[in-house]
Amino acid sequence: MDDIVGIDLGTTNSLIGVMDSGFPILIADSEGHRLMPSVVYFPKEAEPVVGRPAERMRAVAPEQTVYSVKRLMGYRPGESEKNDFSYPVKHTGGRTVLEVNGRTLRPEEVSALILRKLRANAAAALGREVDRAVITVPAYFNDLQRQATKQAGELAGLTVERIINEPTAAALAYGLDRLSDKSKIAVYDFGGGTFDISILELHNGVFRVLATNGNTRLGGDDIDRELVRLLKDRLTGRYPELRADLEDVVFTARLRQIAHDAKLRLSEEMAVQIEIPFVSKAQSFSYLLSRQELEAVARPIVRRTRAHCLRSLDDAKLDAHQLDEVILAGGVTRMPVVRQFVAELFQRLPNIGQNPDEAVAVGATIQAGMLSGQVQNVVLLDVTPLSLGIETFGGLMNVIIPRNSTIPCKAGEMFTNAVANQRSMQIKVLQGERELAKDNWQLGSFEIEFDPAPKGTARVGVQFEIDANGILHVLARDTKSGRQKEVDLSSAVDVSDEAVEKMIAESLDQAFADMAERVWTETVLKSNELLPAVRSALMLVGHQLTAEERDRIAGLVREVESALTTHHVHRLKAANEALDKGTQHLATLLIDRAMAEAAKRKR
Repeated sequence: MDDIVGIDLGTTNSLIGVMDSGFPILIADSEGHRLMPSVVYFPKEAEPVVGRPAERMRAVAPEQTVYSVKRLMGYRPGESEKNDFSYPVKHTGGRTVLEVNGRTLRPEEVSALILRKLRANAAAALGREVDRAVITVPAYFNDLQRQATKQAGELAGLTVERIINEPTAAALAYGLDRLSDKSKIAVYDFGGGTFDISILELHNGVFRVLATNGNTRLGGDDIDRELVRLLKDRLTGRYPELRADLEDVVFTARLRQIAHDAKLRLSEEMAVQIEIPFVSKAQSFSYLLSRQELEAVARPIVRRTRAHCLRSLDDAKLDAHQLDEVILAGGVTRMPVVRQFVAELFQRLPNIGQNPDEAVAVGATIQAGMLSGQVQNVVLLDVTPLSLGIETFGGLMNVIIPRNSTIPCKAGEMFTNAVANQRSMQIKVLQGERELAKDNWQLGSFEIEFDPAPKGTARVGVQFEIDANGILHVLARDTKSGRQKEVDLSSAVDVSDEAVEKMIAESLDQAFADMAERVWTETVLKSNELLPAVRSALMLVGHQLTAEERDRIAGLVREVESALTTHHVHRLKAANEALDKGTQHLATLLIDRAMAEAAKRKR
């Protein structure tokens, strides 16, 4: 049967996945990113730009860049909505339209461009076209909103096999279909533009929605807006004469991007230095934004979800203590203030075993696999005592099957080449709970060969399967050529209790040191991606920069190179971010060059 893809069409980001060798794979773009910003940039005389390049244009050309269009899907004029989009939104003839660069567009048409880009990414990765899809929507989406979503899929050339609810998809991704019958699950889904709370009950392997509630106009965008307001207050407090200038559309878009980036970092850091050069011709702005300040503006927005949660519990005729699991979905749930709120409201710690940004997409992919017959019911027997995974670039442990997973079970991921023209990949199979590969047990290794390819373009699927006898089967397959290798490792689950206890104890004792080393390694890898990219861009379009701009970028490059020698992770992170932000103009010039070359080829 043909592939059916699973798609999470999100307010902030969108993802697409497909079942491969029996496990859900989220498909990355040519740069290795699975999350694709749900943003479309409309140049004056060129084709629309979708995704990450469009996201970079939000601060440069805000009136030509469409974002958060999911909030307008199925939107009826007269409904309550804070219309603070940087692009024109109008209501005419009983419908909502966007007017961008002389084009009149319906929200479904913009969403179709996002879906078309996801479809193209999938086709490039799989080497074949995909035209059937499962697309997720919030559980409380009305019929008009669901029809708009389906129409967007059809405009993108997809046959929409099913529109499914996001909480059901998230529950599948967390593996909650393995819970005992009659289990009750709350799915707290707080995304960029929408909030959704659903109470599910598992019955005969099927999730039934007992109650759902939510708000299509409540999400992380609202936190961004309040954070922008706070930063403007701090700016005008320091420079009162700039009050009128701060309302400029381009500056507001620039400030919104700065606020959004700061919000993301403050989920892990206690304070972030905000630097805004050239607020006016003579002034720059520097401000240390604390997590406490962010939480002060975010908390009232988060509290607005309380009434929806209580109403959903009441509709389901349940008390919070009767729930078996509370799971999180949506990027906003990474914020500590949100996790604390959820724990207090539901009187239990939420399950954070899945990446909240990807949970819905993984579940949608599993649903797609069910429709295509690739996912079958399994008998649940035992659990695996320690995590199983492989060594990845940088000497890190990448977990594929976490400890305590019920067996038989099957899971996997797609990996790519870290070096250009690489001809093979060594698969080192590991078992253990430590962050670094060297601290875990190596169960075996083998090589899978593939055709030489540019860095990040080869696709090797690695699947782990533990059968009912506790035997681990490891399969690696080059998706392009179909070449594959498989090994059986019977020792994967056959571990003594003493060895398991010793490994777990070591992982707890060394948790902070291990995580610090992992974060440093990942930050170094980021630097090693940034530096060559910047040097390459300078060679191509550096002559279009002023001497001052080139000098500034050279200084940022030197700071990254210097920080790499220090083993000081905060300094290196800051240097990476400064270089990333400091080369936005350079990236824009590179996009313009690529678009111009594409236009020439069309002629």
